Amino acid sequence: MTTRGSTTAALSGIRIDVAGNRLTVVGTDLDLTVRVESEAIGLDDGTVVTPARLAADIVRSLEPGAVTFEGGEDEVEISAARSRFVVRTFAVEDFPVLPDPRPDQVKLPAAALAEALRQVVRAASNDDARPLLTGVLVAAEGSGTRLVATDSYRLALRDLAGTGPLPEGTDQILIPARALTELQRLLPAAGAKDSAAKDKDEGGTDVGFSVSDLDATFTASGVRLMTRLLDGKFPDYRQLIPPGYPNQLRVGKESLLDALRRVRLLVRDNTTPVRLSMRAGGVELTVVSQEVGHASEDVDADYEGEELTVAFNPSYLIDGVEAVLGDEVVLETLDATKPATVRAPDHDDYRYLLMPVRVS
Repeated sequence: MTTRGSTTAALSGIRIDVAGNRLTVVGTDLDLTVRVESEAIGLDDGTVVTPARLAADIVRSLEPGAVTFEGGEDEVEISAARSRFVVRTFAVEDFPVLPDPRPDQVKLPAAALAEALRQVVRAASNDDARPLLTGVLVAAEGSGTRLVATDSYRLALRDLAGTGPLPEGTDQILIPARALTELQRLLPAAGAKDSAAKDKDEGGTDVGFSVSDLDATFTASGVRLMTRLLDGKFPDYRQLIPPGYPNQLRVGKESLLDALRRVRLLVRDNTTPVRLSMRAGGVELTVVSQEVGHASEDVDADYEGEELTVAFNPSYLIDGVEAVLGDEVVLETLDATKPATVRAPDHDDYRYLLMPVRVS
C-alpha cells in the first residue's frame, strides 16, 4: 500500500526506465515534470527510482566514460571504471503515475525563445505571497507571441514576431517563471544549433509547445518539460506603458553597465539607489551611502529633453540594461516619479519598464 509519506519521499527521486536500448528518466514535484529520453545500451528492461541529487552527484564525480546502472529489489549499483556505489532506492509504486506526453501543437524557434526568456524571466517575482507575479504571461499578440513578467517594481515585455499564435482556442496562459528558468537551461545548445543551421541554410531547431486547461508542455532536444499553469488574471500591464516620452538618453551599453557596477560597490542594502543626472552630452551616476561614503561617475551619452535627475534600484537597472541586445541602450523618462523604459535604440520588441525610487 502506498502512503502519503512514501510518495513524498519518492518525489525526491528520479524514475529510470530501460526498454530495449531506450532510456527514459523522469523527475517531478507534481508542479513541474522533466522527462528525458535517450539511447543507451540496455542489457535488461526494468525500472528504478533512485535519489535524484545523490545519483547526479555520483555520476558527476565519476571519471569520463561509460556509466552502468544495475538495479536490484531495493538498491541500485552505479559503477564506472574502478568506482562502485550501491544506493538505496525508493519503491517504484510510490513514484507518481504521470500522464503520457502530449504531442506538440505549435513550434517556436529555439534561439528566439531562449533570448526572450533571458530578457523576461528576470522581472518575475520570487514572492510566493503574490503567486500571479511569480509567473510569465504568454499571450497571442497579432500574428506572434508576447511574453510579459513583472514583480510590481519592474516589468519586462518581449514580442516574438512571426512565431505563430498560441494553440487554437488559447489567448493567453500564465506559466510559472520557475519552469521557464528550467526551460531556459535546456535551450542554449538548441539555440546554438539553430544559429549554425541557419548559417548553412538548413533550417533551424524548434521547440515544441502544447497547452491544456491545466498545464503546458515544451519539447526541446529530447527533453519534455511539463508545468502546471497558474490560475488567475495577470495584472493589466498595458496601462503602465506610456504612449511616449519627452526625455531620451542614448548611451553605450557596456559603458553604462561598467559605471553602474562600479558605483554599486557602495550599496549595502536594497534601499540605496543610484541617481542618474541627465543633461546634454552625458549622464552622471551617483550613489550616496550614509554608512559607507559616496561615489560618482560621468558617462558620455546623447540626451534629448529637460535636465533631469532620476533614481533607480541599481540592481534592477543593471538587469534591464544587460537584457538589451546591441551595443547601445535608450533610457526614456517622463519625470522622476513615473516608470522609465529601457530598450534598444532601433526597435522595441523588448521593453523593460522600471519604477524610479523616490529620494529627497
